[in-house]
Amino acid sequence: MGEGGAASAGEDPARRQERRQSPAAAGRHVRLRHRKDEVSESSAASTTAAAEAAGDSDLTPTRKWLLTVSVMVVAVMQVLDTSVTNVALPHMQGSLSASVEEVAWVITSYLAANAIVIPATGWLTAYFGRRKFFLVCTVLFTASSFLSGIAPSLEILVLMRVFQGLGGGPVIPMSQAILWEIFPLHQRGLAMAMWGVGIMMGPIFGPTVGGWIADNWSWRWIFYINLPIGVLGFLLVSAFLTDAKHLKKPGRIDVPGLVLMIVGFGALQLTLDWGEREDWFDSQLIVFLAMLAVFALVAFVWRELTTPDPIMDFTVFTNRNFAIGTTFIAASVFSFYASMLLLALYTQKLLGYDAWGSGAVLAPGGVGNLISLVIAGRLVARVDQRLLLAFGCLVNGIALYWMSHLTLSVDYWSLVWPRFVQGFGMGFLFLPLTTLSISTIPKTRLPNATAAFNLIRNMGGSIGVAMATTLLVRRSQYHQATLVGHVDVWDPETTAKLARWAEIFVGQGNDAFTARSRATAMLYRDTVAQAQVLAYVDEFCLLSVIFFVLLLFIPFMRRVHGTSAAPDEKRERVEGLREPGGEAPHGLAAVE
Repeated sequence: MGEGGAASAGEDPARRQERRQSPAAAGRHVRLRHRKDEVSESSAASTTAAAEAAGDSDLTPTRKWLLTVSVMVVAVMQVLDTSVTNVALPHMQGSLSASVEEVAWVITSYLAANAIVIPATGWLTAYFGRRKFFLVCTVLFTASSFLSGIAPSLEILVLMRVFQGLGGGPVIPMSQAILWEIFPLHQRGLAMAMWGVGIMMGPIFGPTVGGWIADNWSWRWIFYINLPIGVLGFLLVSAFLTDAKHLKKPGRIDVPGLVLMIVGFGALQLTLDWGEREDWFDSQLIVFLAMLAVFALVAFVWRELTTPDPIMDFTVFTNRNFAIGTTFIAASVFSFYASMLLLALYTQKLLGYDAWGSGAVLAPGGVGNLISLVIAGRLVARVDQRLLLAFGCLVNGIALYWMSHLTLSVDYWSLVWPRFVQGFGMGFLFLPLTTLSISTIPKTRLPNATAAFNLIRNMGGSIGVAMATTLLVRRSQYHQATLVGHVDVWDPETTAKLARWAEIFVGQGNDAFTARSRATAMLYRDTVAQAQVLAYVDEFCLLSVIFFVLLLFIPFMRRVHGTSAAPDEKRERVEGLREPGGEAPHGLAAVE
C-alpha cells in the first residue's frame, strides 16, 4: 500500500467511524489535513529522493525516449487536428449545405467536449489505469476521426466531433504527466522541449496544412490522415507505456460533481464561442449561459472541496508555484493565441494575403520556438528558472510592441521578424514555467495537476481569441468614428486627393459625377482601413503590456533545485504539497 493507505491503516477507529457516518465531514477532514500539511511545507524535512529524482528507475534510457516518441505521436495528432479543422469550415459548409452558424458547431462541439473531459483526466487516469485510458483515448480519437470523414450529414459530423473531443482532450495532460514522471529533473528540460515543439507546431502549421488539404483534396481528408498516425501511436503506446505504480484507484464517482463539471465547463465554452456572434451580453442566450457557467462552476468547486472522492483535486492550487503558474500560463496563452489570430486577420483582411501567405508569416514563429525550446531545455535545470521566465516575458513583450508598428504598406519581412522573435521568446517562457509549476507536485497528483494546468491553458486561449475579436470590432468602431469626424472634404490635401482619384476614374470611362462619387467612397474605405489598422495597433500594445505585467509575479515563485545525477546519493529538501498521510512527497525537487 502507498503512504496514504498506510496512514489510513493506523488511523484512530473512532475517527474512521466518524468519517463513515459523515462523507461530507470526511471530505472536509481530508482537505483540512492537506492544508495543514501544506502550511508547514517550508519546514519539511529532508527525504531520500535521489532514486525518485532519477525518474522512473524501471525504464532504461532507450525505453524512456521510445515512450516519449510514442506519446508525442498521439499528442501531435490531436493538436494538428484541432488547428487544421478551422480552415476547412467553408468547404464543409458547401458540401453539407449548412449555414455559417450551423457549421460552426463542428468546432464548438469539439471544444466543449474537450473542456468537459480535461478536468476529469486525473480521476479517469487513476480509475482505469494510465495505459488503458491512454489507449482508449487514442482509439476513440482515431475511430471518431474516420467516422467524421465519412459523415453523410452535419448532425453526424458534429456527434463524431464530440467523441473526438472526448478522446483527444486527455491526451495532452496525460502525455505531459507521463514525461514528467519518467525523466529526472536534468533531463525533463529536453523531454519537455520535444513535447513543446510538437504542441506549438500545431497552431502554427496546422492552418496552412489544413487549407492545402481542403483546397487540393477534400475536407474529409483532414480527418482521414489521422488513421495511419493513430494506428502507429496505438502500436507504440501499447508496446512502451505501462501503468504507474503510484496511482491508487479512486472510490466511487462523484455524480453531482460530474454533472456540475459538465454543465459548468460546457456552458463556459459555449459562452466564449458564441459571445461575439450574439453580441455578448446584449443577447439573453449569452447572459443565460454565462450565469449558468458561473453558478455551476462555483458549485463544482465547493463540491470538490467537500467530497471525499473528488473528480478534480483543487488542493493542488494551495501550492504557491502551481497557483501562480496557472495564472501565468492563462495570461501568456491569452496573449499568444490572440496575437496569432490578429496577425492572421491583418495579413488576410487588410494586406490581401491568401492562406498560404498568411501561414508563411506565422511559420517563422515556429522556427524561433524550436530554437529556443532546445536552448531552454538545456538551461532549465542549470539556471534559475525565474530568470529564464523573465527573459521570455521581456522578449514576448518587445515582440508584440514591435508588431504594433503596423501600416497598410508594411512588407513581408517587417511582419516575419517580430513573429520570429515572439516564437523565440515563447520557448523561454513555456519550459521554465512548466518546471516551476509542476516540479513540486507529488507523482500521485501529477495527472490531476497537469489536467488543471492544461484546462486553464485552454481556457486562457479561448478567452484570448474571443476577446481579441470583440476588442478588434469595438476599437475599429471607435477609431472610425474619430477619423470620420476629422475628415474635412474642404481640406486642401483631402481635396487634392479626391481630385486625383476622380481623374483616374474619369480616365476609366466614368462621367464626372460618378468619378467624384467613387472617389468619395474610396476616401471612406481608406478611412475605415486606417481605423482598423489603429485597432490592431491598440490590441498589440495591450498584449505586450500583459507580458510586462507578468514580470511582477515572477519574484513570488520559488526556484526549483534538483540533482543532476543519481549516483551522488544527494538528499533533497522538499517544499511542496504533501501526501494525504502527512509524509513528504517523493521525487520532488527542492525549491527556494
